Amino acid sequence: MLVTEIIEQIKDNRKILSRLLTAIESESPRSEEVLRELYNHCGNAYRIGITGPPGAGKSTITNQITKHFRKEGKKVAIIAVDPTSPFTGGALLGDRVRMSEIGMDEGVFIRSMATRGSLGGLAGKARDLADVFDAAGFDIILFETVGVGQSELDIVEAADTVMVVLVPESGDAIQAMKAGLMEIADFFVLNKSDRPGSEQAVTAIKTILYMRDHDENSWLPDILKTVASENKGITEVIAEIGKHKSYLEQKGKLLNKRSERFRLRIKEIVEEKLIRELWHLYPTEQIGESETGGEGKKVSPYIYAERIIQSYKNKTLQGEGNGQST
Repeated sequence: MLVTEIIEQIKDNRKILSRLLTAIESESPRSEEVLRELYNHCGNAYRIGITGPPGAGKSTITNQITKHFRKEGKKVAIIAVDPTSPFTGGALLGDRVRMSEIGMDEGVFIRSMATRGSLGGLAGKARDLADVFDAAGFDIILFETVGVGQSELDIVEAADTVMVVLVPESGDAIQAMKAGLMEIADFFVLNKSDRPGSEQAVTAIKTILYMRDHDENSWLPDILKTVASENKGITEVIAEIGKHKSYLEQKGKLLNKRSERFRLRIKEIVEEKLIRELWHLYPTEQIGESETGGEGKKVSPYIYAERIIQSYKNKTLQGEGNGQST
């Protein structure tokens, strides 16, 4: 099938869409060719990140938000990033079980991904999958990420609006979180707010937020209270997403945010390709063959790294001198 045909058919054919997503995750050689071409069809979907500590109710909120957008006639794609199984390396697929209520809706597509060791909580290929959903005509793309705390900052690079979901019991951990999740939120959702301690948690969050540097033009994150299992507060969450989107558009920040995301993705792709090429030229099995250097001294990993990089540079220069590219 031609690339143009694939791109056209993912809009209406879920099987072809699924196969393309799988090809991208498995880094199939042809998937990059498709990604190159489909980028011209991207730019219409709004991307929302939902993150927070484990047990905060992110999947329930994702479920309720999706149902709300579906009532508005919008197509919703969900990229649920699961913990990687230590045995198979695959996603545990827990989110698909919890989202079975919306899983049968033809206007909803749920894709579970394994983090595959990514400390940021968001698998590197999730951005590419979001582009595929965008090109396939989905209006809303939701990233629901593993609640791993401060190392989850890379969601900022993938989403237009980020909500951090907390629960009243998070109060004691908020001070420790302020350098991580507290910094990336465009607004907070205090879920399970019918539990004791919700007011204290709201006060703690507000105290931290008001200590930030801000002026009359700054976006100051709000704190919304929900009981997602009972669909309470979800309307306010949807309204806050719309409010933040309007702010970004009016201030010209949405375009800037997406441009920065574009630059960061280029950087990631370059790094991935260079690393792959380096390890192809210098397999890890070759490293450590000589454990000691001159005078019986151990060879530092920094020395190995310098040798590999210098050798790669020399190879590149030789290729240029011969009129070849490496």
